[in-house]
Amino acid sequence: MRIAGWTIIAVALAALLLPLLLPWNYDQIDWSGVRAAPFSHGHLLGTDSVGRDLLARTLIGTRVTLMVAGAAAAVALVLGTLWGAIAGWAGGRVDEAMMRIVDALYALPFMFVVILLMVVFGRSIVLVFLGIGAVEWLTMARVVRGQVLALRHRPFVLAAEAAGAPPAAILLRHVLPNVAGVALAYLLLTVPQVVMVESFLSFLGLGVQEPLTSLGILVHDGAEDMDVAPLALLVPGAVLVGLILAMTSLGERLRDRLAR
Repeated sequence: MRIAGWTIIAVALAALLLPLLLPWNYDQIDWSGVRAAPFSHGHLLGTDSVGRDLLARTLIGTRVTLMVAGAAAAVALVLGTLWGAIAGWAGGRVDEAMMRIVDALYALPFMFVVILLMVVFGRSIVLVFLGIGAVEWLTMARVVRGQVLALRHRPFVLAAEAAGAPPAAILLRHVLPNVAGVALAYLLLTVPQVVMVESFLSFLGLGVQEPLTSLGILVHDGAEDMDVAPLALLVPGAVLVGLILAMTSLGERLRDRLAR
């Protein structure tokens, strides 16, 4: 768990700080160093097919991927927590109707919905995380609803009701704080899934758009040049896989610890 956590922190700090120390910007073209080999022309990892520094683009791509994943996960957390808390607290027909809506949305092709949003409303980084977050909240809603149902008739909740506390105050002050740990664990499991979705959309050309980059775009570009510049694929691919494995491991460990 510690190794996964420190890995995520190290990658995030590198993506945030190291670009400030590099002599090349991620979108700056070195006309004399197109497809430069590593450690040549002042490029530690070489350049891509148009002469842009691979290290700078990998760091910025990692930053953008983490930013989109974090924003989309935040959208999923807010929507899922509100929906699940209201459904679990209301119970009865309200709960039944709200969860049937969740079931209906589950039946929709996930990737098709996101791609449809990109096509209808245009391609922008804001729409990317809103679109992903808008369909990633379903599992969070189920998790929060189950926790609220389990807490609904606990003595401290009944005591707050008997004292005349309004339902909104009970949810905010007594129920949601007890749900926060489980919600956080599932949020950490949502982030790697969002990373994969964003990378896949960018790989297809429907996510982050040039000149901005992401790990999905870098993997796509690297796959096209892997025969002449294998590092262009291996470096961003290794960062992407490492992030997903570290985030998944951290989320699973935290979930198992809270489930005890």
